[in-house]
Amino acid sequence: MTLPVKALLWLYNIYAMLLFALLMFIVFPFVLIASFMGPVQGGNAIYRICMLWGDIWFPLVGIVHKNIYESQHDKKRAYIFVTNHISFLDAAVIVKAYRQPIRALGKKETAGIPVFGYIYKNAIVTVNRSNAADRLKSVSRLKAVLRKHISILIFPEGTFNETGNALKFFFDGAFRIAIETQTPIKPVLFLDVYNRMPYGKPFTLTPGKSRAVFMKEIAVSGLTLNDIEMLKQKVYKQMEERLLYYGVSWVKRG
Repeated sequence: MTLPVKALLWLYNIYAMLLFALLMFIVFPFVLIASFMGPVQGGNAIYRICMLWGDIWFPLVGIVHKNIYESQHDKKRAYIFVTNHISFLDAAVIVKAYRQPIRALGKKETAGIPVFGYIYKNAIVTVNRSNAADRLKSVSRLKAVLRKHISILIFPEGTFNETGNALKFFFDGAFRIAIETQTPIKPVLFLDVYNRMPYGKPFTLTPGKSRAVFMKEIAVSGLTLNDIEMLKQKVYKQMEERLLYYGVSWVKRG
């Protein structure tokens, strides 16, 4: 990469981050008002506000998002969405990909960021993975969300996939909740986030395409907790096969 191109990339990233922050400050008063409406109505309103934020920020930074539906998708149904995790951009893409009421599971530490953290903690379910009691509390909140017919989103890899493979190993949480609540799983693939912003590399955001693939739902009716491992491996294999089919760039071949 030549020096002029590097300079342009830095300027673009500064512009994108400043715009990100500016839009956050603009929507913050509306989020603050919505936060007093309760966890259900208020949470749904905050997510719609975040969707509006995304609808403005993405075009202005030159990222064009598209959802691909491999099978019919009913936005009125509650699902447990499971998505691959490969970039800091994943959090932003959520509001472009999931156009329905949803609560994502996210790291509690992020809630400490001024302004963004307030929006974050009111739009998602936070968890401190190092605290067993907090993990149990988060699971209870996710189940309560599902009982309100609101979908949840879990990154089953937990952290960034830095293995060079299509996916890293999955934790049990999403699959345990799916079986315990008898809620179908809907795998969703983020195909281009790594190209737009690789993990561990600041000031590398680039304009371009962003695609989310909604795969066929996986039923869990009749499954018991003894089937967690089988279900987890089934979802893993299906997601891995489709990521390889789409030729995602983070997989090290050969």
